This record gives sequence, C-alpha cells and structure tokens, in this order.
Amino acid sequence: QVQLVESGGGLVQAGNSLRLSCTASGRSFSTTAMGWFRQAPGKEREFVAGISWGTAIPDYANSVKGRFTISRDNAKNTVWLQMNNLKPEDTAVYYCAADPAAEIADIPMTTYEYDYWGQGTQVTVSS
Repeated sequence: QVQLVESGGGLVQAGNSLRLSCTASGRSFSTTAMGWFRQAPGKEREFVAGISWGTAIPDYANSVKGRFTISRDNAKNTVWLQMNNLKPEDTAVYYCAADPAAEIADIPMTTYEYDYWGQGTQVTVSS
C-alpha cells in the first residue's frame, strides 16, 4: 500500500506560480514512478507530468512543457510540481499518483497504469 498526500494548491492570478507537493508513505518510494494528473470540471482526468524512479527522467504534457517542472527527492519520499506562468486553463484539481510496478525508466502516462492516488488539491487561476 502507498498513501499519498498532496498540498500546495490555491488561488492565484494568471502569470503567477504555485508549487505542489506530494508526500508518500508505505512501500518503497525510491522504486515507484510518480505522476501528476489534473481534472477540470466536466473533463476527464489528464496526464500533466511524470517522473521515472531509476533515472528520474521527467515527461510532460505538451500544454505544460516549458512552464511546469516535476522533481523528486527519494530521501524525503516527496515529489513536487513547480508550476510557473499559470494560465486560467490550468485550473483543475491536481492529483498525485504512484505506480510501483513501473520499470526503471518508465513514465506511465495513463490513469489506469497508476495504482495509488492522492485526494487531490485544487488549483484555481484567475485571469
């Protein structure tokens, strides 16, 4: 079992930044691929960013490339999502997810590949 707790959401104006955190407890975080997803009202949950566990290689959705950065610290069991130059279309509930079955360099990008999810944190960007 893996428990995930997100924090850092809030209300910001367009152009500003937020940093989301996700702290994991339970089985080994250091061998678990991590991802961030988001879900806006009336829309499906979508991949935002992911990071592998062995090489810490990141990958991003095209809509956030160049603005968002995912990082992890295995010693702290934590993954972060730094979000810069936020836009109103980034407004959503953001979820942290864990895939303990991922291979060393894999970055799962679909919801069904992740076994564990956090409770979500609301990000609202005003124009």
